[in-house]
Amino acid sequence: MQELLWLLLPVAAASGWWAAMRTAQRRSSTTPGEHNPVYFRGLNHLLNEEPDKAIDLFVEMLEVDSDTVETHLALGNLFRRRGEVERAIRIHQNLIARPALTTEQRGQALLELGQDYLRAGLYDRAENLFNELRQNKLHLAHALRHLLTIYQQEKDWEACLRTAEELERHAGEDRSVEKSHYYCELAEQALQKGHRKEARERLRKALSVSPRCVRATHLLARVERDGGRVAEALRLLTSIVEQDSDYLPEVLEEVAQAYRALGQRDRLRRFLLAMADRYPNRGAELFLVDLIHELEGEQAAIDYLSDYIARTPSLLGLMRLLELRCNRADGHNDGLLNQVRTQLNRLMQERGAYQCGKCGFEAKSLHWQCPSCHAWASIRRRPLRDSDL
Repeated sequence: MQELLWLLLPVAAASGWWAAMRTAQRRSSTTPGEHNPVYFRGLNHLLNEEPDKAIDLFVEMLEVDSDTVETHLALGNLFRRRGEVERAIRIHQNLIARPALTTEQRGQALLELGQDYLRAGLYDRAENLFNELRQNKLHLAHALRHLLTIYQQEKDWEACLRTAEELERHAGEDRSVEKSHYYCELAEQALQKGHRKEARERLRKALSVSPRCVRATHLLARVERDGGRVAEALRLLTSIVEQDSDYLPEVLEEVAQAYRALGQRDRLRRFLLAMADRYPNRGAELFLVDLIHELEGEQAAIDYLSDYIARTPSLLGLMRLLELRCNRADGHNDGLLNQVRTQLNRLMQERGAYQCGKCGFEAKSLHWQCPSCHAWASIRRRPLRDSDL
């Protein structure tokens, strides 16, 4: 309540100034000592902690003319930022209803009202206003950005593509990353309908606008795998490492499956050795441990991992080593080691495995669009550090 009272003081001052100006203009026709009673009623509401009534009176006093348009816009914007969306809508609607506004002033009022509707979740109304601005070429870049937000919320990916391209033309913005993900979304819709050819075309289009789009390459690899082209799927999966090595952990399982399906365990081993050396602590060493265990036995796997951890400290590697030692085939099971492994597992499960590089949002699974800040391709697997435990 106290904050709102402080917010209304400038409004009261502006209203008082306006009333004084009007009084001065009409001084010749006004009885001495006469004052605007509405202004004093508004002050009285403020003193009695009745801000809602005070707002209505002060806004009523501020008649819309060339001197007060900016005041109305600023006041509505303040209320929207404070979450008082209904009041912001009322102020901006009142402003738009005035016929004396210039084209620029009306455009600014439409933009503010559209943002009010967007904040209130009234997407249809907001879309109509932003499209009006779009057609009249008023505040075009702002209108297009808000339209893009609405179309993403509604998952209208075709409209997103059109709007992103329009933004690129008129505002000079690079929207290639977003466009590639819109194509990926359309590809996933096509796959759900069993339209593999359409999905492949969408994914190739995604890669044409953003050659480093990991999501498009990953989806295309799955399309090829499901179509029986395992070798091509493997080529695409391994190329992801060159696109962005941060996504290596996301494809290791499928890479291993493809090599095995092709009967190429030796090539799989060479690949994992190279990845563990080039990109330590990204998970390749753990897949290599499993392969060594399969080919050479338990002790060889323990020896390799012990040597790897000595050269490259790794919490994940340490946990895998504890698991191997706790489940030894020879029956030597250390109860204390088992307790340590259990507690480490519990602590790691409590932390988010992924984090957005834009806003810091943490998640337990990979999202291609951040649920918090809505940035695309901003979430990566977090490196595990001692400070996380």
